[in-house]
Amino acid sequence: MAKLIKRDLLKNVIEHFDITKHPGVVGVVESMEHMAFSSRDLFRAADIYDRMLRDTECAVILTLAGSLISAGLKKVIVDMIKNNMVDAIVSTGANIVDQDFFEAMGFKHYVGSQFMDDTTLRDLHIDRIYDTYIDEDELRVCDDTTRLIADSLEPRAYSSREFIREMGRYLQKNGKDKNSIVLSCFEKGVPIFCPAFSDCSAGFGLLVHQVNRPDNHLSIDSVKDFHELTQIKLLNKETGILMIGGGVPKNFTQDIVVAAEILEADAPMHKYAVQITVADVRDGALSSSTLKEASSWGKVDTVFEQMVFSEATIAMPLVVGYAYHKNGWKKRKAKDFAAKLDAADRGAGLVKQPVAKVKSATETSKGKAKASNGKGLTHKMPVG
Repeated sequence: MAKLIKRDLLKNVIEHFDITKHPGVVGVVESMEHMAFSSRDLFRAADIYDRMLRDTECAVILTLAGSLISAGLKKVIVDMIKNNMVDAIVSTGANIVDQDFFEAMGFKHYVGSQFMDDTTLRDLHIDRIYDTYIDEDELRVCDDTTRLIADSLEPRAYSSREFIREMGRYLQKNGKDKNSIVLSCFEKGVPIFCPAFSDCSAGFGLLVHQVNRPDNHLSIDSVKDFHELTQIKLLNKETGILMIGGGVPKNFTQDIVVAAEILEADAPMHKYAVQITVADVRDGALSSSTLKEASSWGKVDTVFEQMVFSEATIAMPLVVGYAYHKNGWKKRKAKDFAAKLDAADRGAGLVKQPVAKVKSATETSKGKAKASNGKGLTHKMPVG
């Protein structure tokens, strides 16, 4: 048997699903309304997302966890951005840097096999994401590009949103693939937050940046991330969340309701919430907590919420494709939260809520019983 070489394995490119080409998805999803189990849940999730988009007062936040871009969902998200179907994104760093930014630089993900010998892949400098391959040598280029971007910036504390904005600016000048989440968000004014930003390819670039510049380097401020995302809730009280996976992006986004309360601001619970996940209680409560459970924390209202226990590459094209072809998004206007946050960072428009002290759980609960319309807050404060 001939010895494998790298090009033998890196030849069939992952193709990204295009929701715009499948108007028949509406009939398929609507037929699920009168079925049972996950099919009925999926219809209701699609209907709730469509309601979010028709509610022009509502800001839509998309959260992403899991290897979604490498799996072929990039164009679904790009079409959401370009058509005002999402106003802010909270994601793992891998989706944004290792996968989207990586492809925007002209690199690709490849169809592979979960049964391939991983020692062979390691010898060939091929990384495996379940049944998908990525060239490790190209990924190192991505690492170093984040270092170059960091080296070019003023040394100060940045939110991940600010740094990703600069990645978008870099792609506008140097990108090879314009069908990019980072680039599209930069051009449309949609902020991207990665609360654990160093936990991805960018982390290696930023590590080298700081080691090489011990007295003259930038840093990523995760608290600034939290403050900025909370500002979106303060600027736009009505919010809906479409969550793909769970983990940090999910919890971070739900917590902004409680953060607004701590800052003594009147901000209702998230009005709409949909989560697509395969997690269950065996995976730990943080990832798999249901939306009804989140309501007990004062984060999500229970009128328009739906869990869909399904793998994302199956469910997301159906849910988003349904909403796209129902055309409810056509009356929405871009909210351009990125510009508002940039202005706030310059001191021109920050929604300031000075607090003398952090309120205790007892103080938070005083006179704040939960209401069915989502205007009240919970008696409990989150501990994780």
